[in-house]
Amino acid sequence: MVKFSREYEASIIPEWKAVFVDYKCLKKLIKRIKIARRDAGPPPLLAAGETGSSYGFSVLDPVRSIAARFAAHHAAASSPEGEEESLESDSGELVRSTDKHEQEFLEKADEELDKVNKFYATQEAELLARGDALIEQLRILADVKRILADHAAASSRRGRGRALGRANSMPPPSPSVNGSSGRHLLSGLASPQSMSDGSVELQQARVAEGAAVAEEVMAALERNGVSFVGGGLAKAKKDGSGKQLMGRAALLQLPATVRIDIPPTSPGRAALKVWEELVNVLRKDGADPAAAFVHRKKLQHAEKNIRDAFLALYRGLELLKKFSSLNVKAFTKILKKFVKVSEQHQATDKFSEKVKRSPFSSSDKVLQLADEVECIFLRHFAGNDRKVAMKYLKPQQPRNTHMITFLVGLFTGTFVSLFIIYSVLAHVAGIFSSTGSPTYMDIVYHVFSMFALISLHVFLYGCNLFMWKSTRINHNFIFDFSSSTALTHRDAFLMSASIMCTVVAALVINLFLRNAGATYTDALPGALLLSTGVLFCPFNIFYRSTRYCFMRVMRNIIFSPFYKVLMADFFMADQLTSQIPLLRHMEFAACYFMAGTFRNQAYETCTSSPQYTHLAYVISFLPYYWRAMQCLRRYLEEGHDINQLANAGKYVSAMVAAAVRFKYAATPTPLWMWMVVISSSGATIYQLYWDFVMDWGFLNPKSKNLWLRDQLILKKKSIYYVSMMLNLALRLAWAQSVMKLHLGRVESRLLDFSLASLEIIRRGHWNFYRLEHEHLNNAGKFRAVKTVPLPFRELETD
Repeated sequence: MVKFSREYEASIIPEWKAVFVDYKCLKKLIKRIKIARRDAGPPPLLAAGETGSSYGFSVLDPVRSIAARFAAHHAAASSPEGEEESLESDSGELVRSTDKHEQEFLEKADEELDKVNKFYATQEAELLARGDALIEQLRILADVKRILADHAAASSRRGRGRALGRANSMPPPSPSVNGSSGRHLLSGLASPQSMSDGSVELQQARVAEGAAVAEEVMAALERNGVSFVGGGLAKAKKDGSGKQLMGRAALLQLPATVRIDIPPTSPGRAALKVWEELVNVLRKDGADPAAAFVHRKKLQHAEKNIRDAFLALYRGLELLKKFSSLNVKAFTKILKKFVKVSEQHQATDKFSEKVKRSPFSSSDKVLQLADEVECIFLRHFAGNDRKVAMKYLKPQQPRNTHMITFLVGLFTGTFVSLFIIYSVLAHVAGIFSSTGSPTYMDIVYHVFSMFALISLHVFLYGCNLFMWKSTRINHNFIFDFSSSTALTHRDAFLMSASIMCTVVAALVINLFLRNAGATYTDALPGALLLSTGVLFCPFNIFYRSTRYCFMRVMRNIIFSPFYKVLMADFFMADQLTSQIPLLRHMEFAACYFMAGTFRNQAYETCTSSPQYTHLAYVISFLPYYWRAMQCLRRYLEEGHDINQLANAGKYVSAMVAAAVRFKYAATPTPLWMWMVVISSSGATIYQLYWDFVMDWGFLNPKSKNLWLRDQLILKKKSIYYVSMMLNLALRLAWAQSVMKLHLGRVESRLLDFSLASLEIIRRGHWNFYRLEHEHLNNAGKFRAVKTVPLPFRELETD
């Protein structure tokens, strides 16, 4: 049976760990009480002056001891003096015990109870306020959708009737006039041209039609508590019939204090927002540029944001319910231990009653709101299908299966066996000797290195996942991954082993065909590259959700800074800065196998041409460029945070150092060697400072842990010091570029591959501490649920 303390530690919410009951501390206090009572010895059975047996052990001694304790407890409970000392006072103070250790336990337990109550009350108030705001947003969305749907249906009926009338009396109107009737704005406008093209009658009809929509939408919003500036609606109603149309036109010039805000997270949304602002500025009716558009696309984004906000709210309610139940159970368990050791029954009962009356134990507001959110989500977002609603509200965790573990072992054993076979065959054939074929070595080196580096990075990511899970770092929340589809460490190990098994099997077959004298043997490694097409497989196989997520993140990185930068985006971009050798291998493989050079094995075509060299420069700079653009995007979005500019400067310095090293490789003169030393040293110092201080949170001179930080997840501090030294050593790998090492062709390839592997190992090692620091930041701010921006917001008015 698992002890409750272990179950409790494994069940608490990591981000809220500081506000849970400190069960371990209370257990230590109980142990101290037990030791103090044991050292004090058993109480005497007979009072002083009484006669009794004092010559040894009696069979009746246990009975006498129980009777004496019961009598003492009964006397203390019935005496007035005992009531004054033990009963709880009207001011709410706890029972006061005469024993110092027992009193210390009760005071500590009272502090923990107060801590839990305060946090629960704060979170409950925030969730209730969030729930009210979301319900209000949903009402506004439902009213606007209903009004626009009714108006679209009425417009289509009037359009058909008008078209039939025009067909009998006049030629059809131009497409530019007739094509704008399907788009509506909150201010009654469709586009800048719709107010200037066409006849006067059509313009007046559109104005009246848009004003009618605006009146209905504004009335719906006013019913939900949203006010408007200027009171144009009331003025329009007070004017005469001859001025009714002018009143409606005046109404269009008044900006509503509400608008739909869709964050420009993608280029499409950003372009839509720019277009809306441009149309508002160019409008000829003098309306305020703050007036908001309402159209079908925007309503879809608003509905999605509200749905995601309800999911986040429900997640927060579930966490708060878990917080309440775990703390109630912890108090119950610890009080049972306390009464068993101290025999303070009355004090324990009083404290138990206080726990039961506490808000975190007695309040049912969270339960009621959770039920209400379930009903709302079921009715508005799941089509009254409870199974679909629970799929989103309570996603099922993936079942652990031993099949994945079996496949990992199978592929790993197969890879080791095939690699031994390949090594023996290559040695017998003299492939890697000085007299071997240089063309084969070059082709195999690039293809094998590319897949080997990918496999190594995936394997280290699996190690990261295992360590994050072991230390309870909530990486799925940090990356905004779904727990039902996110990769586990076993999945990552399976992917790594299967990649290497496939690659080595292809190399063995290629070597057999080469020794047999078959033609086009180099096409086999080229065909291996086609296996990367599995990323685009539309079927739900081979981790489709992970593949699509990877492609989405890569799209966001490549088109930086046009996409909003999330944690997963810049984390993946950091991985790419360590995979520059991989990108170079991909460049050569693409050149060699896609340009048709495998027909004549002209290796120099993809190495000596100036276009290839220039492309190599670009590829080496791209990851740093992408990362710098992400920093600039975050600088603009996060209130001009100067740290983002400093972070961008780090990647610019890395680009400068890489350019100088490329120049030194082309012209190895002493001047350029010193330029390499200066630029690379400066970039390395910059990167080390950012690694230790900003990414890991170390080198804090005021920390209680020498030159680390106050909070550490790993128990052994020596691991952090060793990690800092290892990161420092691996950051200095560029020093090999200025050393004149006289190596052979095979040794040079092996050294390059080893340095690339060490950089990936350094990155995998960096990943753990980066997420540890991010997790501690979330825990310090008690962030356990993401905040989804609400689409409808009120504008500030004078």
